[in-house]
Amino acid sequence: MKYVSRNDSNLITREYFDSLLLEMRHIDAVKPAAETELFGETFSMPIATAALSHLNDTCERGMAKMAEGAALAGALCFSGMGERQELADMCGTGAKVIKIIKPHADNAVVFEKIRQAEEDNAFGVGMDIDHAFNGQGEYDVVCGLPMKPKSLEELKSFVQASKLPFVIKGVLSTVDAQKALEAGAAGIVVSHHHGIMDYAAPPLMVLPQIVKVVDGRIPVFVDCCIESGMDVFKALALGADAVCVGRAIMEPLKKNGAEGVRDALARMNGQLKGVMARTGCARVADIDSSVIWKRNCREESVL
Repeated sequence: MKYVSRNDSNLITREYFDSLLLEMRHIDAVKPAAETELFGETFSMPIATAALSHLNDTCERGMAKMAEGAALAGALCFSGMGERQELADMCGTGAKVIKIIKPHADNAVVFEKIRQAEEDNAFGVGMDIDHAFNGQGEYDVVCGLPMKPKSLEELKSFVQASKLPFVIKGVLSTVDAQKALEAGAAGIVVSHHHGIMDYAAPPLMVLPQIVKVVDGRIPVFVDCCIESGMDVFKALALGADAVCVGRAIMEPLKKNGAEGVRDALARMNGQLKGVMARTGCARVADIDSSVIWKRNCREESVL
């Protein structure tokens, strides 16, 4: 028997997804539409590619092909670490790309990457705040680059450095959600960075409280362990405006490039609309937590 560590945040997150059940609503139901507006742009779906990095190891021009696949699907695209030319190639596909920057110890590096993203016609920029420390409580080093946590004032300066929407990724508490609002963020991504810390709360568990703090002022994204349109629906029902999908598109990217990413996103969006149809939700905005049940009992705490 394979041993699975009970402190695995991804396993805990998957189990939380699977503990959420849905009721069905068929009377007066109509064919659903999944179009979603984010940062003033209308997308075909509330599903974005996650801020992945180093996909050129997965296939040739992997990052650009991921972006191309998102563009073909009509989806938003996030981007992680990478060289400037890589971002330019991604934006050159016509994709709406949000460049997520690591919390580099040297703020001059951050400001330079924000400037480059603007020049390369990125749709938005942001910061991955949860890569500041390693597991021993020391400042993190990512691909040989030193990192450091950022203060609220530093985040404000990054937001003010550009007219592009600034998205803060790695929010997993109402405390950080409130500070993201104070910093002037245009959006947040609720995430534990694929289990960067053991026993991290599942994003969906914390999501309803974060949504209350945000109160509709900025879009709230969710990532981690989203594998299907059913998972997308559950995230939206608990208050997310959209989700980010990473590992679920990596194998399709490896096998079929941009078309693989397009097909994976389209398939997931079709699954989402299938759930919407059977729960009486004509639009993404109609999805809410009243359809959610916790396995074995009604879960009032998610409302």
